[in-house]
Amino acid sequence: IIASIYDSYASLPAVDTLTFIMATSTNPHQFSWQQTMLRIKDPKVTVPYYEKNFGFTLIHKYDFPQWNFSLYFMTTLPDGEVGPVPGTKEAEQYLWSMKGTCLEFTHNHGTENDPDFKVSSGNVAPNRGFGHIAVMTPDVYAASALLEAEGVQFQKRPDEGKMKGLAFALDPDGYWVEIVKRSDKSDVTNKFTFAQTMFRVKDPVKALHFYRDLLGMTLLKESHMGEGTDWGFSLYFLAHISPEEEHLVGTEEFISRRFGPVIELTHNHNTEHDEAFKYYNGNDQSEEWQVRGFGHVGFLVQDLDAACAYLGEQGVAFKKKPAEGNMRGLAFAYDPDGYWVEIIQRGGISMLDM
Repeated sequence: IIASIYDSYASLPAVDTLTFIMATSTNPHQFSWQQTMLRIKDPKVTVPYYEKNFGFTLIHKYDFPQWNFSLYFMTTLPDGEVGPVPGTKEAEQYLWSMKGTCLEFTHNHGTENDPDFKVSSGNVAPNRGFGHIAVMTPDVYAASALLEAEGVQFQKRPDEGKMKGLAFALDPDGYWVEIVKRSDKSDVTNKFTFAQTMFRVKDPVKALHFYRDLLGMTLLKESHMGEGTDWGFSLYFLAHISPEEEHLVGTEEFISRRFGPVIELTHNHNTEHDEAFKYYNGNDQSEEWQVRGFGHVGFLVQDLDAACAYLGEQGVAFKKKPAEGNMRGLAFAYDPDGYWVEIIQRGGISMLDM
């Protein structure tokens, strides 16, 4: 949910739902990663782009003409699964109790007619922070060739640059969409699946403590490259794991075999030693940061008040606590890099009557 308009919402009662994330000692509040929010210029361009090219399904949408914005929620569903009809109570209940992760596209009305409007991809200074989303496919080369033939623009083709076998497409707003290979051992049959959200972090120790130790994600893999050089970096891949997946953690190619996406934290070495260094969170606007883009990642919880109280006890700062503003059922915390993290009552948001 776009945070800048939360005061305009009204509170509504919670709905009891079941969740695949079990309450455990490492995830007592049943956090589950549910969304990545990106601002877009024109939904009539963006929504068909993801439907046609990457097999995403629109699972729900909200229109708020009184506040001049709309929200579009899209995800990749398993082959054969039919999503709910967007705009219905069934779609809303599905969205706020879903087992997977979706993209939330926020459209502020009128931007589609503004020739000067643009968003920040997160990859150009001084607005670096968010990096990309990714999709997974059985054959990166074949998929990239077909996408390019269909008119999709590329930041990097599979054989360009030093990292062979992966590509970066550009969506209509200039966001980078990484295309990575699915394992040949995977049982997933989709041509494309939503695979990851990447953002850069200053200090991996602090970031891992937040996402792994506080939000209950599992560190699935880490890679370290160029240690001791001026270009060295590390990658950390995290996800919430279902009970059915627990026995597979640590096995060969687990990430590229599973259906659901991961959060990829990218750390450029030595940034943690620079007191003045910081990444752009995609929301703040100042003389230095003018263009917004990425908004937040969002997590469902079983008891919003208890989860936020727990985070507060751990020293986490909040932009909006559950009882603040007119909107109940959600909060916004800050992660160690200042990225906004939405915390949402599972099954507890209803906005169709607004």
